[in-house]
Amino acid sequence: MTKVLIATEKPFNGVAVNGIKKAIEGAGFEMALLEKYTEKAQLLKAVADVDAIIIRSDKIDAEVFDAAKNLKIVVRAGAGYDNVDLAAATAHKVVVMNTPGQNSNAVAELVFGLLVYAVRNFYNGKSGSELMGKKLGILAFGNVGRNVARVAKGFGMEVYAYDAFCPKASIEAAGVHAVDNQNELFKNCDIVTLHIPATAETKQSINYAMVNQMKKNAILINTARKEVINEAELIKLMKEREDLKYITDIMPEADAEFKAFEGRYFSTPKKMGAQTVEANINAGIAAANQIVDFIKNGVTKFQVNK
Repeated sequence: MTKVLIATEKPFNGVAVNGIKKAIEGAGFEMALLEKYTEKAQLLKAVADVDAIIIRSDKIDAEVFDAAKNLKIVVRAGAGYDNVDLAAATAHKVVVMNTPGQNSNAVAELVFGLLVYAVRNFYNGKSGSELMGKKLGILAFGNVGRNVARVAKGFGMEVYAYDAFCPKASIEAAGVHAVDNQNELFKNCDIVTLHIPATAETKQSINYAMVNQMKKNAILINTARKEVINEAELIKLMKEREDLKYITDIMPEADAEFKAFEGRYFSTPKKMGAQTVEANINAGIAAANQIVDFIKNGVTKFQVNK
């Protein structure tokens, strides 16, 4: 019998687990659950006889693949998948998938929760500003970016976007101004929100020169990945530009240094983008359904490794 492991150091909520179980057992598969584990050895033991794994932010590396002799597929319940060693997966002939779009609305709503907090000076009692009429730049126009654009229009913002892999015509069709390059986005917008993955090309790319192109009183929002920010250079810039604000749901390595910029910096204690009941349920059940579709029908629509 096909065995599916849910391996989550940070567990799904109960409704999500029940939905996953229903999908897996409804397909005639067996489900195993490993939650709140504290040592890698527990994960290595749990994967020994499984055919499929559902994870959240859990790290799946070569050692895990070596231990999982029967493994055929790993699904990351969420959009990002940099916690999975894709090269090791491919070498072990294991398919890796994500569940794009399942938490995109949750992330988009978080962007505006952070943004309203920032423009109102973190609710310190001093006069702030409004979002209506401001130019919002969206860097990467995937599922999250499209949802951010939708919400931004409700605030009456002018919305711009750049995505190296999304045709300008597709961006314009969504009622968003498409710019020609990343520099133009940073130069023209009051606020830039990041939705790029952490890749060889994007890591450390949001640096001094890039952000310094932004207008006076600009705001940079990062709900993407910590690695895309060049922290040392952003700190240098914020020392020089007392008008600049940085808000994020990914605590920087240099959080203590950023905290020196009182009234201009805010980070949540942990990543919050997908931390809603709805996103939790959607991503978990989508992961289960993708595993069933792969095992039974060979469907690889959301495969991220080759």
